[in-house]
Amino acid sequence: MTLSFFDQFMSPTYLGIPLIALALTLPWILFPTPSARWLNNRLITLQGWFINRFTQQLLLPLNLGGHKWAVLLTSLMLFLITLNMLGLLPYTFTPTTQLSLNMGLAVPLWLATVIIGMRNQPTAALGHLLPEGTPVPLIPVLIIIETISLFIRPLALGVRLTANLTAGHLLIQLIATAAFVLLPMMPTVAILTSIVLFLLTLLEIAVAMIQAYVFVLLLSLYLQENV
Repeated sequence: MTLSFFDQFMSPTYLGIPLIALALTLPWILFPTPSARWLNNRLITLQGWFINRFTQQLLLPLNLGGHKWAVLLTSLMLFLITLNMLGLLPYTFTPTTQLSLNMGLAVPLWLATVIIGMRNQPTAALGHLLPEGTPVPLIPVLIIIETISLFIRPLALGVRLTANLTAGHLLIQLIATAAFVLLPMMPTVAILTSIVLFLLTLLEIAVAMIQAYVFVLLLSLYLQENV
């Protein structure tokens, strides 16, 4: 029983072929495509309004150099939200519960922000490793600490997204199993457990959207330091 709880996080395979590639491709198919008509339908209008508002809030603290990342960050936000939301459906697989995938997204993007900072303004980028006014005896220690914190950033991005989604999925499965087991013995308690499960599912929908937003927001903050 304990092992079966973690089976949902295993990458499904069909004829020896991992289906994670299909799970990563599916969200792009679900997005509505703009039409050539003058008036769009409600879904496309709502999607355009959401993308515009999100892009405006995301790029507000960035200068003009960081606006080049608007398409990339907005696309990543929509991609992560769709993956997280589809993972809440029954009999589905959530690719973002895999630490390898999240690190594959976090490390290249974080490294790109660091390389941009080193290329455009190397003095300011290296200046982040040593705060102004630091006493001379503490300089070597602070440089080591700031360097470690710099390299921990992509790990924190990947682990945060993985841990939140994994914990939510495990909690939903535990409560659903408890409600199923209690139903023939204590129907009243099972109904109350089902209500808790419904509220938890609503909370997980919010967590799925918030974690995608936090992932992209932290990337934008890292970009802000280097542009």
